[in-house]
Amino acid sequence: MFNKLNLIAGLLALTATGHPVGAAEFTIGVSIPAATHGWTGGLNFFAEDTIKKMEATFPDIDWVLATASDVNDQVNDLEDLAARNVDAIIVLPMESDPLTEPVKQLKQNGSFITVIDRGLAEAGIEDFYLAGNNTQYGTSAGEYFVKRFPAGAKIVVLRGLPTTIDNIRVDAFTAAIEGSGIEVLDMQYANWNPDKGFEVMQDFLQRFPQIDGVWAGDDDPALGAMEAIRQDGRKGIVVLGGGGMKDILKGIADGTNDMIDADVLYHPSLIVPAIEMTAMHFALGMPIEGTFQLDSPTVTKENAAQYYNADSPY
Repeated sequence: MFNKLNLIAGLLALTATGHPVGAAEFTIGVSIPAATHGWTGGLNFFAEDTIKKMEATFPDIDWVLATASDVNDQVNDLEDLAARNVDAIIVLPMESDPLTEPVKQLKQNGSFITVIDRGLAEAGIEDFYLAGNNTQYGTSAGEYFVKRFPAGAKIVVLRGLPTTIDNIRVDAFTAAIEGSGIEVLDMQYANWNPDKGFEVMQDFLQRFPQIDGVWAGDDDPALGAMEAIRQDGRKGIVVLGGGGMKDILKGIADGTNDMIDADVLYHPSLIVPAIEMTAMHFALGMPIEGTFQLDSPTVTKENAAQYYNADSPY
């Protein structure tokens, strides 16, 4: 339905000229993971910053931001928001299965549901879904390894969390390397977390005498994986993360990272249009039902400067 983010800027500018934004009052809840590592830290920054801007632009909307340190906390947060009879919920599920029923209950209570990124285990609950192109994300990663390595190369994979998007990414990655002769030694969940990435990579290094490449799945576990490789003293292992962490992108642009020469973009600023568009649905009566997908391009030395933002918190 929408394919240009400048539509948002145009509508926000319209409200700033003094046109009425409506007399009705609404409450919108936002439920996201706490800032436990780089990507979620960026997510929290962009959520808080965008909510402040929406409060100034649409004063008739009240906002409730809840950040959860684990799945159980997020379930409790959603139950609290349901008790407050929020008009809408914007949720980025920590995991798909345990968050599906609480979100479904909010839907049954009449709340408008915006789901970001990780998705729910049951289709059709959300009114609006916004995410990066996860099929492209996995395909790009697979194609990178096919181009980077000859047949017979051995790689390991650090998966994310048990979510729909992780399944989509891994399925696309597996399809992209099929027939290439590249051998996947093992896949283990690293929870998109640097500490867990370090732990899982340590295990891989102990078990496998030859590892040519690592698909870390995300820049945070890539940091942990690289530290494990350095401590082990293993040389020549190539690591591919994802997300668009500015330090990773700078290393790619400068050619100073000895393990990473590419990345796949999936930036936490994706929460910005989700919040803005949900707000405009209520303040302006803007119909936003459906799916909004952002590209996940491959970042290399040739285009890293295009995506690098020194002012970004992530």
